[in-house]
Amino acid sequence: MKLFKVVGMICCFVFVALAITVKADTIYNKKTILTFNTPFEVPGVNPQVLPAGTYMFKLLDSDANRHIVQIFNADGTHLYTTILALPNMRLTPTDKTVLTFAERGENQPQAIRAWFYPGDNFGQEFVYPKRRAIELAKIENEPVLAVKTTEPETVETLKSELIEAVKPTGEEVPVATVVEAPPVAVTAQALPHTASSLPLFALIGLLSLCAGFTLLIITKRSA
Repeated sequence: MKLFKVVGMICCFVFVALAITVKADTIYNKKTILTFNTPFEVPGVNPQVLPAGTYMFKLLDSDANRHIVQIFNADGTHLYTTILALPNMRLTPTDKTVLTFAERGENQPQAIRAWFYPGDNFGQEFVYPKRRAIELAKIENEPVLAVKTTEPETVETLKSELIEAVKPTGEEVPVATVVEAPPVAVTAQALPHTASSLPLFALIGLLSLCAGFTLLIITKRSA
């Protein structure tokens, strides 16, 4: 009976450690499953329209002033696009995922503008190629984030791209006219760039090792 109690306690510790690992990863990468009932446009060197369906949004990487978002199919086995974004403050966080879209003409798919994760007071404001950004700015009659690029979208190229904001006329304006960057302390707390699951996996390994030694000792004493 004592043996079963010890084994049960060890299993509980291991399961708790695993649960913490999953939760930490989700908070860090903001993984979100979203279902769209209509087609929608996403940014990129060549913006594309994704059909109605279920998709996985994940934050891939975080730097001091920009984020990189990836959109997968529902089970994460196929990558559709990698998108450059900037953090943008909002006044009131919500407990649900919020997406904002650019205004479009009649019968045209909506163009996604920003993604807000539940509980965060800032979200991901997506950056469009300059030509497309000017078109969206004309439709909305307000500046839109833009990037000058014709290179393939990779994590490294997105990290180094120069971001600007453009008016409907094509005139460049400060990025701050479109997004309000969160304070450094808020960014560091919400998105720790050095966050890693390695310490948690080490804890799980240590617990498993302790479990083995404990069971070995109990078995010898019971023999």
